[in-house]
Order: sequence, then structure tokens, then C-alpha cells
Amino acid sequence: MSEFKVGFIGLGTMGEPMCTNILKKSQEPVNLFDINSEQVEKLSKMGGIGCNSVADVTEKSNLIFIMVPKNKDVRNVIEQILPVIKQGTIVVDMSTISPSVSRGMAAKIKEKGAFMIDAPVVKSRSAAESGTLGILVGGEKDIIDRVMNYLGMMGETITYLGGNGNGLVLKLIHNMLVGNIQNGVNEALIMAEKAGLDFEKTIKGIKSGGGQNFYMDVKAESIKKGNWEAKFSIRNMYKDVWLHKTLAEKLNLELPGSNRVRQIYDKAFEAFPNEDFSATYKIIKKESTK
Repeated sequence: MSEFKVGFIGLGTMGEPMCTNILKKSQEPVNLFDINSEQVEKLSKMGGIGCNSVADVTEKSNLIFIMVPKNKDVRNVIEQILPVIKQGTIVVDMSTISPSVSRGMAAKIKEKGAFMIDAPVVKSRSAAESGTLGILVGGEKDIIDRVMNYLGMMGETITYLGGNGNGLVLKLIHNMLVGNIQNGVNEALIMAEKAGLDFEKTIKGIKSGGGQNFYMDVKAESIKKGNWEAKFSIRNMYKDVWLHKTLAEKLNLELPGSNRVRQIYDKAFEAFPNEDFSATYKIIKKESTK
């Protein structure tokens, strides 16, 4: 029997499959809350326990997972947790937010005699469904060790990065790197097409050398077909590249490649925010065609 009574707040695109894995693998009930009651009802049929509010989850749980979209959402959840949290409770925030905001929330939780760790995830919904996410963790090591079993139900690679907020620092670095790589893929495909090269042979040739990369492997075919169904949306990447800018400024860094990525996402967010982030191809193609 686990020492924990688990709660999960935020059952959206990523939170739903992540919580589903905890329910299936732990074979224990999970206290659930989401602003969309249909999501709560759906997971209640798998053994979850629907709750009326964030406070309700907090009162019934001593290990609480959070997966919500933005800084303001995490602040809102934590503000509802603070008045009712029990000493010793562990809060695991898996959202992608500002490291400084996360550290501030962790300090408030600590004042209540409880603990908070940041554990943002990398990869997409399909990895959340299969329990093969990468999880980047910051916080007190002994606290993280106590919840490692639950993290392992959701992810296959768990990387400990030190104190509070450090998981989020690497998440933002990671996502900006992804943005740079995808832009490189976009430019390569545009140039090859303009030069009259065969698409399939272009992909085969790039894969045979050092230019091979994950996003060439998984996005090229969708780009060819003009399939922009979101696996990870421009809206989400836009948020992350601007969080990255704030972090870079705090570190006194001026990163020209990152600045260019952000310019492209500004335009993509205006044009088609709900499409897959690979749809930046359309922005680059428009700007590069003379």
C-alpha cells in the first residue's frame, strides 16, 4: 500500500493520458479535478474519484500532480491549494511555466510545511499515452526519490537537474532547440524543392548523414502533405519561446538563433495558432521565396 493518496489537477491533452497511466499502473484511486467536468467523468470510469474543486483534491491527497497550461493557471491552482494543504504534502507541477514563477510558488508551499517540485515533460501526447515521456525534474532530491515510482508510471527517462526551477530551465532550453531544429528542417526542404530535388531522395540523403534528426524523420511527410494537425501546437510553442526569452534576459544572454525562432513564431501565432508547430514551414517558405 502506497504512503500516498494521489490527486491530479489538469486533465487536458497531456494530463489525461498521464493520469490514466497512474490509474492503470498503480491500481489505486486518484482524486481528480479539471475545469472540464467531462474529463473528470471520463477518468472516474477508470477508477478515479471526481472532486468539486482544487481545494477538495488538496484536502483528500498528500501527493498532488498539476498539469495546466500557463503561469496564471499554476498560480491560480497554488492559491487554492495553499489554504488547505497539509504538512508533508508533495506537489508535483508538470506544467511548462517560468522557472522564477515556479520557484516563487515552491517557496510559498514550503512555508506551509509542504514540498513542491517541478517536473515538466518532453515529447508529445503519444508518449504520454504510452508512458514514455521524458521528465525533467527540479527540487529536493529526497522528496523526488519518494515520488520516483509515480514519475516512472508516466515517463521512461527521468532527469534530475538540481534545485527548484531547474527542470523548467532545461525544458525551455529544450523547446527552443526544437524550434531551431524544425526551422532548419523547413529551410532544407524548401531549398531542395526550389533546386528541383526529389523529395524522397532528399530525405534519404539527409538521413544518411549528420543532418539526420528526429524532426526530419517525423515531420517531413506531414509537411509534404500539408497536414498541420497539431501534435504540439504553435500556440504552445509560442508560449515557450517567449518564456525562453525572459530566461535568456535574466542570464544576460543575447541568442541570435533564438531571436529568429521567436520572430517566426510571432507570425505563425498570428496566422494559425492551433496548427502543429511544423506549420512554421509556411512562414519560412513565404519569406524565402523571391
